[in-house]
Amino acid sequence: MTNPLLSDWQTEFHLPPFADIRDGDFAPAFEAALQAGRAAYAAIADNPDAPTFANTIDAMERADDLLDRVAGVFFNLSGSDSNPAREALQRELSPTLSAYSSEIINNRKLFDRIETLWASRDQLDLNAEQARVLMLYRRMFVRAGAALEGADATRLTDVKSRLASLGTEFTQNLLADERDWMMPLEDLAGLPDFVIANAKAAAEERGRDGYVVTLNRSLIVPFLQFSTRRDLREKAYEAWTARGANGGKTDNRAIAAEVLALRAERAGLLGYESFARYKLETEMAGTPDAVRDLLMQVWTPARTKAMADAAKLEAMLHADGCDGPLEPWDWRFYAEKLRRAEHDLDEAALKPYLSLDNMIAAAFDCANRLFGLEFRALDVALYHPDARAWEVTRNGQHMAVFIGDYFARGSKRSGAWCSTMRSQRKLGGEVRPIVVNICNFAKGDPALLSYDDARTLFHEFGHALHQMLSDVTYGLISGTSVARDFVELPSQLYEHWLEVPEVLARHARHVDTDEAMPQDMLDRLLAAQNFDQGFATVEYVASALVDLEFHDGPPPADPMQKQSQVLDGLGMPRAIRMRHATPHFAHVFSGDGYSSGYYSYMWSEVMDADAFEAFREAGSAFDAQTAAKLERFILSAGGRDEAEALYTAFRGRMPGVDALLKGRGLAA
Repeated sequence: MTNPLLSDWQTEFHLPPFADIRDGDFAPAFEAALQAGRAAYAAIADNPDAPTFANTIDAMERADDLLDRVAGVFFNLSGSDSNPAREALQRELSPTLSAYSSEIINNRKLFDRIETLWASRDQLDLNAEQARVLMLYRRMFVRAGAALEGADATRLTDVKSRLASLGTEFTQNLLADERDWMMPLEDLAGLPDFVIANAKAAAEERGRDGYVVTLNRSLIVPFLQFSTRRDLREKAYEAWTARGANGGKTDNRAIAAEVLALRAERAGLLGYESFARYKLETEMAGTPDAVRDLLMQVWTPARTKAMADAAKLEAMLHADGCDGPLEPWDWRFYAEKLRRAEHDLDEAALKPYLSLDNMIAAAFDCANRLFGLEFRALDVALYHPDARAWEVTRNGQHMAVFIGDYFARGSKRSGAWCSTMRSQRKLGGEVRPIVVNICNFAKGDPALLSYDDARTLFHEFGHALHQMLSDVTYGLISGTSVARDFVELPSQLYEHWLEVPEVLARHARHVDTDEAMPQDMLDRLLAAQNFDQGFATVEYVASALVDLEFHDGPPPADPMQKQSQVLDGLGMPRAIRMRHATPHFAHVFSGDGYSSGYYSYMWSEVMDADAFEAFREAGSAFDAQTAAKLERFILSAGGRDEAEALYTAFRGRMPGVDALLKGRGLAA
């Protein structure tokens, strides 16, 4: 039988034929795709004709088409719906794919062709996009070690292969810890109906009677907010923060140490004094000092606010008859009490107005009003019954297929993310993307979101818009293929539309009665936007600074000790911990993506606060001219220019940190 991954997909919109794909199809499909890729690159490298942009760069852009197609399916499934067979194959593939990448980078004839084009670029009559792509290919090869020779080249290949394996192992250990832990609940004291329903659904998903708390954020956070059982809050919180640090075969601490050592060695082989300096060279920030400066500008006022809030919460703890200091498992419980006292806002009363379906409709409606996009539900076979798909069109023209996979399950890694099964490009004919948003919301009937969940949905949909509206020729610069500290701009910017009163007035409707959220509740919700921002900012910035210090200097032999040193030096408040402790810091240790780059969310936030101000200045959150500029210079542009140039083209200048501090309620 023909392997469905290798056949011509005769499905609607050329979606993967999920119903026909079996786990056993992936290994032979990868083998065939790697063979096809090797043949394609060999044909480019051995071409007797003089290098041209068409026979070298254009050809390289298409050399991995089959591999991209197979990998686009496999890695989406391995993250969102894993199983033992997929996990085993992922462990095998990590070094194999790393070795394949090194083969290409170390192909001297291929690199020489790129160098020849680079040397004669002024005579090639390239358009701006082609010139940019040529520069990026050369930079990618050089930074990956193409100019190294002999023992250094061999060692770098080995280092990258080992890092790929360690990243996979880190991810799978974390998934195992999250999947295996649960706490049966016999005492439901203090828990509102939606938490009880979610705990019951979690038990059913795990084949148990009664109620359980799991390490899914959408379940454990409300449990910590509402449970009056301080002992159970402590047990759940300590389990949540101990992921990856429980000893045994899923412990990630030794992996983190080895990763940091190998990254430092990699940077040294390439001539950099630290991994952070290597990594940040191509980002907007440019240097570790620039990152540190931004983070410390935010840290100081955030810590001051958090310490003031901690004093209030500790007083409430003592008033409840509990001696001793405020603990991390107390913060959310008393913060929720304080929020109700200061803003008369009860999450249990709020959630019925934030159903998942209504928030999806809100995200779609904003995209329609801003960019003219329309969404039509599709009845197609997908990889899991929880996943849903829509065709995205504009003026009757197909733009993308959007897949939303919103519910937590044991086979899905934690967090929320956006990926593609196919990216946009025009080279060789227009290719429109298949974009996937993955979330981990608690499943319910109906599913109700917290306001934080709703922000997450808008955030990931902002990434999706970056992919759906992409309008470039070359896949190398398509969609979110931009600097890491720029990629969060579209996602964080899109969160602002959830704050627009008319959006909530239209879509925040009671799940049972369809009545709009009462105006006074809406006013109180928006007034409480910055509630507990001291806590949120401190736990984030602490994580970003630990990440930076891990990579800017000699690698620590004991990352946990280094983590403690950094936090002690910052004066980390006792009752707040890092958002992501080292053993479960997947952003940093599951791959290189956010290594030395967790600060990126805040760097982008400086811009997103300023970018939304452009709509305010225009007089409407849906101002057509501003939306058109946003699409032209940011959302459709991909990586066709440097990030600073793209932002300046949109806004006319680069922003300062003031708008961010104001937006978080931390301005003096």
